[in-house]
Amino acid sequence: EVQLVESGGGLVQPGGSLRLSCVGSGFSFDDYYVGWFRQAPGKEREGVACIATNDPSTYYADSVKGRFTISRDNAKNTVNLQMNNLKPEDTAVYYCNVRIYTGVHTDYWGQGTQVTVSS
Repeated sequence: EVQLVESGGGLVQPGGSLRLSCVGSGFSFDDYYVGWFRQAPGKEREGVACIATNDPSTYYADSVKGRFTISRDNAKNTVNLQMNNLKPEDTAVYYCNVRIYTGVHTDYWGQGTQVTVSS
């Protein structure tokens, strides 16, 4: 069974930092891109960052470039999202995602972790 478990969310003041982690199990972790998405109240889920497999190339939404850094440790089946200089508009539930192809593409999501940026 594919599982993704996020951790590391919390309440932080503007300008602060948080580090999110996503641990995957039930699949060959190092064979897949892993992404972070977020969903704020009343808004659609949006992509934040993505990391490739062994390269590993990284991709960021324009809104987080220069502030967020995605990394992976395949030995620990973990992808991290270091978030610096947080802004109130970063407030959202953050989700880890992996898309696995077994004849069809299936998206798997974690349970999400709340990030709140407020003074």
